[in-house]
Amino acid sequence: MQIATEAIDRLHTTAESHHRNLVVEVMGRHAGWIALYSGLAGGADVILIPEQPFDIEEVCRLIRRRHERGRYFAIIVVAEGAMPREGTMATVADHGVDEFGHARLGGIGQLLEREIAQRTGYETRATVLGHVQRGGTPTAFDRVLATRLGVAGIDAASEERWGFMPALHGTRIELVELREAVEQLRMVPPEDYEAAATFFG
Repeated sequence: MQIATEAIDRLHTTAESHHRNLVVEVMGRHAGWIALYSGLAGGADVILIPEQPFDIEEVCRLIRRRHERGRYFAIIVVAEGAMPREGTMATVADHGVDEFGHARLGGIGQLLEREIAQRTGYETRATVLGHVQRGGTPTAFDRVLATRLGVAGIDAASEERWGFMPALHGTRIELVELREAVEQLRMVPPEDYEAAATFFG
């Protein structure tokens, strides 16, 4: 998320100085946490996530509204798994599956670039962060958290607490059942997305 936020920060100056819309495609096959939080932290004007199918006309309306207010650029952050509402625009072509049987994603950024440019007449470019997001130097918080989780894991093994894993709850490290941790995807709740949508446009 930190890498994505820094990229969005850097893209702001280019977008503003060149009067362009920039579409930033980030990771997020089923859940839009990276798009939501990096978009909020980076001051994105529109955020699109897999949990909320989007209407391309609403996206374009928000961009036009910015132009009417003298803001001749926009940052649109999109998770790779974001999908348009049925019937609102063409979807990304099928790219087959990866070695784990998951659909290969990617391309929503370029698709949005074309659609936004065609529908608004404003210059639009897409940037795909891809694997750049996975690397980089961990923050101090990341390093301390990894140490705390490691100590909790060793303690759990010493106590033969099999079938459990350490997890961060608030500021505390607690053991949770592995079954509970993996039984379902943790998706962005609608109310979290609605709160972020307050800042769109």
